[in-house]
Amino acid sequence: MQIPDQQEIPFEGRRHGKRRLRRGIYLLPALLTSANLLCGYYAVVAALMGGWENFDHAAKAIGFAILFDSLDGRIARLTGTNTEFGVQFDSLADVVSFGVAPAILAYAWGFRSLEGVEGVVANLMGPFSWILCLVFLICCAWRLARFNIQGMAPGSSKNFVGLPTPAAAGVLAAIVHGFKVPLHEWEWSFAWFILAGALGALMTSTIRYYSFKDIPWTRKLPSLAIILILLLIAVIWKYSEIVLILLACSYAAAGVVLHLVRHFRHRLVSRTVSP
Repeated sequence: MQIPDQQEIPFEGRRHGKRRLRRGIYLLPALLTSANLLCGYYAVVAALMGGWENFDHAAKAIGFAILFDSLDGRIARLTGTNTEFGVQFDSLADVVSFGVAPAILAYAWGFRSLEGVEGVVANLMGPFSWILCLVFLICCAWRLARFNIQGMAPGSSKNFVGLPTPAAAGVLAAIVHGFKVPLHEWEWSFAWFILAGALGALMTSTIRYYSFKDIPWTRKLPSLAIILILLLIAVIWKYSEIVLILLACSYAAAGVVLHLVRHFRHRLVSRTVSP
């Protein structure tokens, strides 16, 4: 009978341990994506329940979904556990958390509490509101499908093509979280649903948005950068209603402004070069 080498046993144990660790690493991105999906589902339920507290809870749930969505992809890339299944699972979760949930929240928050609406306005606001929320949802799904096929902007991994779906959902969630009380006047409700439709158009546009993917999060950062990040977290924690609206709206508007600047600069250069 052959006696096993004493050095082979620990090696086999280490190899099986690595296999178990590998399965655990693959599980971690899936758990984060599932948490993203859970937040989206909770946001839908809270929005359907109604009331300003539930609307606020729904907006916060969408915010946490954005956090989980940003973590699952980064952790999968850092650990080398990104798979095609994970990509598709993440996209399906994003449709719920950043498409269905904010669309239902926008409809419930902007339409169900209207007061004193009669006549033609009352007949038009109902279809107008749910159609624009449907536009937001369709554009979200369209944006995710395009990203799965085309990826980032051609020639650069720093920019997205079109407004990212978490950012679009973040604008709606930040406004609901900031104001909390549902809309009661049809004029504000009209502007609210126009905003939802405009965010949908931005998602399907070719406007480039910075992705923040080239920031070296895993490398050493200067002490000042760490202090600024901690300060930003503290400000968001203390003044979330105002700060989140400013951050979300500024990011959405920045892409449009930079796109217009590049467009007019290109036209100016073309006129200067042409004889």
